[in-house]
Amino acid sequence: MAQEKRHSGVLSPVLTPFNEDLSPNAELLIRQCRWLISNNVGLAFFGTNSEANSLSLDERLSLLEALVAAGLPTERMMPGTGCCAVPDTIILTKRAVELGCGGVLMLPPFYYKGLSDEGLFRAYAKVIEQVADDRLRIYLYHIPPVAQVPITLTLIDMLLREFPGIIAGIKDSSGDWNNTKAMLERFQPQGFDVFAGSEPFLLDTLRSGGAGCISATANVNPRAIADLAATWQQDDADEQQAGLNRVRMIFQRLPMIAAMKAAVARYSGIPIWSILRPPLVELSNAQQQELMVSLDDIGFTMPGLED
Repeated sequence: MAQEKRHSGVLSPVLTPFNEDLSPNAELLIRQCRWLISNNVGLAFFGTNSEANSLSLDERLSLLEALVAAGLPTERMMPGTGCCAVPDTIILTKRAVELGCGGVLMLPPFYYKGLSDEGLFRAYAKVIEQVADDRLRIYLYHIPPVAQVPITLTLIDMLLREFPGIIAGIKDSSGDWNNTKAMLERFQPQGFDVFAGSEPFLLDTLRSGGAGCISATANVNPRAIADLAATWQQDDADEQQAGLNRVRMIFQRLPMIAAMKAAVARYSGIPIWSILRPPLVELSNAQQQELMVSLDDIGFTMPGLED
């Protein structure tokens, strides 16, 4: 069988739009995903910035079905399927594979802390054994600042030995370049794809043989990030990276999910985009003013979003 095309480049943990009653708005999500694809960015919906852990299992399944039914390219999809309960992870992962998603991004079970590598190995192994599909491609999701459950190099080594091919890569959202570099040096030669968790590390990741990045601000600055991923060997790559960092810092100074949703609401002309599901809240008036002034100062735009 021919080797399947693997994920590479830039993916976005797609923001989830909500209606005023806080129900997910599938129509707006489809529209946003089409815009991201048009900007050469893949779809890692149900990630941290998707407010995924504020969505029920049924809501995630319904949105996944809607995105596939809308004709979006399933090979560009990497839905987040990791839940605290392994049976929920199995259900969501199995459906993603059945629908042809190019991979899944999988958090470890993250409620209990201080977990052993053996315990986490058993959780991932149970999912793989129960999904029981050779098409399954798991991208591990390492985000210790939020999950407080790290995916160690030892655990990766254990999983790769037992499940080669199925364990396809990782998103490293540690924010620690030394950790990303260690993963690249140790596992990239084995065909394990390493994605940086934010675009400030994109150029270093690509220069070290990594696959790309899965970044929050690909929701709002997709074209520029994707352009660097496509042209990183050109002479202006460092200049491009500096430009990405400037945009990132504007959003990073504020609660990022709320800031990105405020930007999408502004540039799309659709006010409900600013809605978050509790416990998250929207920007204050002062924060929103700070964001918009900062974006205007650098001439920031989101072309095509209003179409």
